[in-house]
Amino acid sequence: MNEPIKKIAVLTSGGDAPGMNAAIRAVVRACTYYRIECVGVYRGYQGLIEGDIEPLTARDVSNIINKGGTILKSARSMEFKTKEGRAKAYENLKKHGVGALVLIGGDGTFTGGLKFIEEFNFPLVGIPGTIDNDIYGTDNTIGYDTALNTVVEVIDKIRDTASSHNRLFFIEVMGRDAGFIALNTGIGAGAEEILIPEKNLGLDRLVESLKTSKETGKTSSIVVVSEGDKIGKNVFELADYINEHFPHYDIRVSVLGHMQRGGSPSCYDRVLASRLGVAAVEALLDRSTGVMIGITNNEVSMVGLDKAIKMNHDINKELLKVAEITSV
Repeated sequence: MNEPIKKIAVLTSGGDAPGMNAAIRAVVRACTYYRIECVGVYRGYQGLIEGDIEPLTARDVSNIINKGGTILKSARSMEFKTKEGRAKAYENLKKHGVGALVLIGGDGTFTGGLKFIEEFNFPLVGIPGTIDNDIYGTDNTIGYDTALNTVVEVIDKIRDTASSHNRLFFIEVMGRDAGFIALNTGIGAGAEEILIPEKNLGLDRLVESLKTSKETGKTSSIVVVSEGDKIGKNVFELADYINEHFPHYDIRVSVLGHMQRGGSPSCYDRVLASRLGVAAVEALLDRSTGVMIGITNNEVSMVGLDKAIKMNHDINKELLKVAEITSV
């Protein structure tokens, strides 16, 4: 990193998240502000291997801050997991005169970035973009707030029909390894129970809770289930088990799926993405590399990519208590 950086590339990788476009926009415009060139890499690491790289100017990113998804597209790349694939990616960066790289994605994206630094000592920084909010080193990831709002809006609509028909709804939300979406939306939507990977409630405990709800006058219930919850093999098996104990309930299952990824980003995610995008460019210009730019106590912060990947973003124990108290 002896020579000054004259050109920065930006890519999005892994699952898309609302606010990624706002981050791309901020990176491009920060480059313009600091009078350096910017290029976009299309289709993540696979596009880097194939040389799918195009210049981006401040005007190229107009009117994208409000759009979900990512204009740079995203793709899984098995080839980048090989040394030969990473070597092709490196050669394409050098061919285009790129001096540093901004990665927008999650732990898989950052794992690839760490390997790239190890092999080629190439300057890069990461920006956390994932709706799961499961990245260590930042209070919030890009897309998380929008996903919460989307899920709460859907649960509110489901509760209307649940209360009209004395129904028990199991609503599965994303979160294979982390229960942040389930816990926060469960509290926000007033769910009777919240099932997350970090806390094994157990079938007996769930049955007793639903019995208590019934005895105290509740005629319908909402159970929010993180997809990574370990009570049953899946939410449908869980619903079948509960149906044996509560035949009076009309039990339904709603799997929200990829609708949680889509939609226009919230104001919070647009501002967060803008802050992190600008900070990423400034970090590279200050000769930082191998770090992730995050937000801690509403201040921009940095943490090593290795820590962001290996350490856990712990669930908030206060929220667990709040969920238990407010569901009585």
